[in-house]
Amino acid sequence: MSEQLIVPTMAEMMAEGKQPEILFWVGSAGSYDDRAKKITKAFVKILNKANVNFAVLGTEESNTGDVAKRAGNEFLFQMQAVMNIEVLNAYEIKRIVTCDPHSFNCIKNEYPSLGGNYDVIHHTQYIKELMSSGRLSLEGNTYKGKRITFHDPCYLGRGNGVYEAPRDVLKKTNATLVEMKRHKGTALCCGAGGAQMFKDAEPGNKEINVLRTEDAIETQPEIIATGCPYCNTMMTDGVKFKEKETAIKVLDIAELIADA
Repeated sequence: MSEQLIVPTMAEMMAEGKQPEILFWVGSAGSYDDRAKKITKAFVKILNKANVNFAVLGTEESNTGDVAKRAGNEFLFQMQAVMNIEVLNAYEIKRIVTCDPHSFNCIKNEYPSLGGNYDVIHHTQYIKELMSSGRLSLEGNTYKGKRITFHDPCYLGRGNGVYEAPRDVLKKTNATLVEMKRHKGTALCCGAGGAQMFKDAEPGNKEINVLRTEDAIETQPEIIATGCPYCNTMMTDGVKFKEKETAIKVLDIAELIADA
């Protein structure tokens, strides 16, 4: 029997005349992809554990429009964005947290010009904040002595300069953090960004995700940590391609913390 997760919607909050501390933007991957749903649940578990007063939009949340924009459909992007902004503004949302760097980048940097101005943070930044303020602490040494390497998501790292928060959170697990040769500002894309996730491979002799997985395997990790549902899929596929799935796990930082 798994523990009961409490996930209030904005509509329910509004009906009670309450405003949440944060709005958790789940994102399409976190809502529909079976692997990414586990990340969503792990993050909700963390929020519940830290007694965070949060809400989700539920069925009122629509795709941010990021993929449409990256694929070149600016018209569809603006339609999706404006619809979301109207909902967010009607609820007077101030602060948004998301597990998806693509949603993070899109709402933070591309919504303001369309009338959507919010304080947008990535879940690794928020987990760090909860730890720093003493609202969240880790029990036991689940990961002590484990070798973990962190793959920087492009839209979090090079796109928005967020390098330290995920690493600071990982250090709190007492694991041994090992860096790939290409990390932080020189990190290599997992191969899914810019809507590449949804199109066929181009001619070449190796998939990007396999190349990036090789970077990770060089550090001899037991766990590859990610902070993005797309990176998670790509690295998981890479580990399978290398037939290392018994030796190496691919986990989102939210999952690592929820388990600790």
